[in-house]
Amino acid sequence: MKNVKKFRGKALLMGTVLLLSACSAGRYAATEKIYKEKAKGFATVLSATPPEGQQIPTLDQGIQSWIGSVNFGIRKPNFVIIHHTAQDSLTQTVNTFLNAKAEVSAHYVIGRDGKVVQMVNDYLRANHAGAAKWGNDSDLNSSSIGIELDNNGKTDPFTDAQLRSLVGVLEVLKKKYNIPTANFIGHADIAPGRKVDPMNFPWKVLAKKGFGFWYDDVLQLPPENFDTTLALRIIGYNTANLKSAISAFKLHFVQNDNTAVLTATDKLILFNLYKKYM
Repeated sequence: MKNVKKFRGKALLMGTVLLLSACSAGRYAATEKIYKEKAKGFATVLSATPPEGQQIPTLDQGIQSWIGSVNFGIRKPNFVIIHHTAQDSLTQTVNTFLNAKAEVSAHYVIGRDGKVVQMVNDYLRANHAGAAKWGNDSDLNSSSIGIELDNNGKTDPFTDAQLRSLVGVLEVLKKKYNIPTANFIGHADIAPGRKVDPMNFPWKVLAKKGFGFWYDDVLQLPPENFDTTLALRIIGYNTANLKSAISAFKLHFVQNDNTAVLTATDKLILFNLYKKYM
């Protein structure tokens, strides 16, 4: 009798999981259909030989031909950009990313409870970075994976469950795509003056696990001729608006002061990090 009750309990649990999965699938059936249709369209474009619309119009067609190489592959991401959602729930963010008028998305959304929702294939371009620049890369949407953390950006702490799931995702992405340690950055880093997320994020915790850099406990004095603007550029910051670049740097690495002025301590931190990025 005890085994029968245990079996019934397991059966009930499995039935509940299946029911919830079916309800979830039904709820998003319309947008899932759109996703599949768009993906199918991309597949058609990629499989066309010769590629459509890629002839050079200024050259005579008689001197252009198509011979498919055997040495090629899918484009792979080289950066991971971390955001906070500035919304009130995982469901609200998911619904925003299903709204065609919003024109925004991300590859992954991670809830406060650690739940991970993937919304865009890693190999596809999600609309998460916007107008941004990091080093010489001015199209971060095309070269990165965007991860949104469910957080209102005001009073919400990043939960332990959320950070555990984030680290789990990052470990897989780093290994799968060979993403350099330096290329795990925040939205504010690539869009200084326009974005401030993720606000109050524990970057040091991530850096200790190999995702992004952090400064050492013991800091060396920089030389008198230390060029702070050049150092910011070498790290990756767009210094076209220097004050915004300084604020973005401090938002990431100082956190208790985001003013657009480098203090003596800030310069120690900047010099230490600049050497890591060299």
